Parts: sequence; structure tokens; C-alpha cells
Amino acid sequence: MKTVTPLGALTLLLGLLVGMTTSASAATIARATAQVVNGFVIGVTVTDGGSGYDAIPTVTFIGGGGSGAGAYATVSGESVVSITVTNAGTGYTNAPAVELSAPPGTVELSVPQMFAGMVVRGVTGLTYQIQFVTNLTNTNNWTTLTNLALTTSPWLFIDNTSPGAARRFYRAVGGHASPILIPSGSFTMGNTFGTSNPWEVPVHSVFVSAFYMDRYEVSKALWDEVRIWSGDKGYGYESTGLAKATNHPVNNISWYDAVKWCNARSEKDGLTPCYYSNVGLTVVYKTGQTEPYVRWTANGHRLPTEAEWEKAARGGASGHRFPWSDTDTITHFRANYESVDGFAYDVSLTRGFHPVFNDGVRPYTNPVDYFLPNAYGLHDMTGNQQEWCWDWFDTGWYSKPGASASDTRGPAGPPIDPLNNRVVRGGTWLDVAGNVTCAHRDGRFPTNSNDSVTGFRCARGL
Repeated sequence: MKTVTPLGALTLLLGLLVGMTTSASAATIARATAQVVNGFVIGVTVTDGGSGYDAIPTVTFIGGGGSGAGAYATVSGESVVSITVTNAGTGYTNAPAVELSAPPGTVELSVPQMFAGMVVRGVTGLTYQIQFVTNLTNTNNWTTLTNLALTTSPWLFIDNTSPGAARRFYRAVGGHASPILIPSGSFTMGNTFGTSNPWEVPVHSVFVSAFYMDRYEVSKALWDEVRIWSGDKGYGYESTGLAKATNHPVNNISWYDAVKWCNARSEKDGLTPCYYSNVGLTVVYKTGQTEPYVRWTANGHRLPTEAEWEKAARGGASGHRFPWSDTDTITHFRANYESVDGFAYDVSLTRGFHPVFNDGVRPYTNPVDYFLPNAYGLHDMTGNQQEWCWDWFDTGWYSKPGASASDTRGPAGPPIDPLNNRVVRGGTWLDVAGNVTCAHRDGRFPTNSNDSVTGFRCARGL
């Protein structure tokens, strides 16, 4: 018999769930199958409409390796006639099972089945990893079953992949928001307002393929979770990272540590790392401060390119100064920056550092989910902390043909002016309005791990 045991702060109940029904009724449960393409649930086909539905049944997707899919059913003549996908979810490696709730009073005759499961309580809207081990003496080797996007709490998770005779111990960990899918397409890159640093022009069109972007800057809590997990797996960091609080963005992180951490997070999440120490892409980049090689086709976490970052920041709008499109002005209601005279578009009623976060103890950062997101659902794309990007920083890059290439990844090597800098984007809590625009770009030495204004967020390929 399968044994399940509660572990982890969010794992509140585990047990054997017996799916055994006995009797018969004129009402029957509807059946359906899901279709998956490129990790997304794109449709559901009703194979048996069932009978006796005098109310709309709930639709649940189980398994498939992904999470977040949602759908609703349409009923006619007390049968389910169609199912419409409302959320395609993400990360599905195969088609999930489609479960429809039974008509009222239905008891269906079936063969008894045993499932392992647990109840997860957490914050709705966040994603939790469901993990298991088969031996509690080896708890450094948890295996990730799936990523569960918590739509309601509590949530009943059923492990329908568990072998009948195996023993598994479960836990739910994480509590991270699902990344946002940024659609493919061209956008106008650069400063369209005519008042800019010379390295923000000329304006040019860039095509960027679809990718995922984290909703939030990497918090100290998430940084520590991954860093500690990777401590016995060969990873070495120059800094343990600092932050105002665990829900604030981590800072004092070098570009190289950010890259290594992305690899560690990928391995922790069961994804393919993007960065490698050798040209053959066989040795995962884990230590040191040498230029990594990149597997751009990998599905793991990585730093966004500069073009990806600006496309995501603009939220699908074009020709605007900030990540919002209803106005081209900025106030402390919108972002965490230093408000000063001299910028006509800075119309904040409060001047100086943000009054909510200026407590006299630097850095004056804000929690990563404090301000409203842009149209894509991304937070803090202006102010709070500037974010590392993949690209080398070249002040003359926008005038070069490579800047307009599809999926441009910046200069092929370190430029002369400035020497050996990597791009940072978004501006900081101590920057003025002109330095927190969508088009503003700057550079930092990639070895710098003593900087309270620089952090990062992760991107992922499809």
C-alpha cells in the first residue's frame, strides 16, 4: 500500500484517496480530452457529453507536467456539448486528464483505484512546486512532479503518476508567481521623445520572438531559496546577496552570480540550464567569472536580452515614455524613484525619495509586488532596482546593423566605450524621472557585487 507523509509548511494533509463508486443512475459523468501544443492547452474535445446536468459542471486539468490551464463547460439538454479553454496554462509536456464534476446525485460504477494526494493551502495566483522523495533519509533529492498554479485554496492535488507499489513522501514548496508570456512581434526600440542620452537613439524596429518574463524582480526570499538549494551542487557565488527585506528585490549581485543563479534555478525547477563553461555546451556554468556560452534553445531561466527587456517593459504599447500607456507622466503613485524639479513629465505631488520607502535606512526599495503592473502584468519595470540584461553595453550600438537584427543579443563581445560593461535597465529608487524610462539604458561592470541599486529578473524561452 502506498504511504504518504506530510512535509513542508504548505503540505497540510496527505492521504490515500479511494476513487470507488458503486451503483447506477440515469445520470452519467461527461468525458473529454485535452489537446496540447508547445506546452499550452489549446483545446478540449468532448468525447461523451454525459447526462443529467442541470447545472454547469466544473472542469479540472490533472497532470500533464504543466499547470495553470482553465476552462468552462457549456450544457445543453442536460449534456455537456462543448468546453472552452480560458487559460492555456504553461509547461505541459503531454495532454493532462480532463475531469468534469458529476451531475447532482450521480454515483458511477467503476473499478476501485488508489491515488496518493495532498491538500495544499497557499496564496492564490502563485505557483507552487509539488515534489516527492521515496526515502526520508535522502531529503536533498526531491523530485519535482509539476508546477501547481494555485487558483483556489485549499487545493486537492492528486498524483496520478505514482506507481502502484511505490512509497512517496510529498511536499509543496515555492509560492512563486507564474511567468508572463510575452508575445512575438516587432516593436519600436529607443527614445522617441527627442530628449535623451545619445546612446538611446536612433530609434529602430526590432523583432523579438515570444518568451517568458518573470512578473517580479528576484526577491531576497527567492534568491536565498535557490542559492541554499544549490550549495551542495557545485555552485559558487561571490556574494550571498542583500536586501531591505525578504520580499524586496535582492541586490549586491554581480552579473556573473545572476547568471549562475539562473542555472541553479533551472536545475531546481527541472529545466535545461542555459549557460555553460565550454563551447560544446556540456559543462553547466556554476563557478567563476568567465564569459559563459549560451544554449539559447534551452527552456531554463536566463537573463533577458536588452531587446526582450524593453519589449516587455512597454507592455505592448508603442511610443510611450513609461511602462504605462494612459499617460506619459510619472508620479510616486506609479513607481519608486527620486522626484525632482526639472522634468516636465514628473508631476508627482511629493518630491525627493519615495515617501513610503524613505525610512532613513538605504536602500529605499519596495516589495516586488507593491506597484501596479504594466499591461503585460510585469511589476517594477521602472524604478526600484535596475536589472541586469545579457548584452554588452555599447554606447554606439543603436547605430550598428546588429541592433535591428531579429532577436538581437547585443554586441558579440565587450565594446571599447565603455569597456567591459553589461547592460542594466529600468532605473532605480535613487534615479530621477529621466533615468527610469522604458528607453533608458546604462551599463555596469559585470563583476560588481557591491551595488545596492542593481538586481535582476529572469526570462525563459518557449
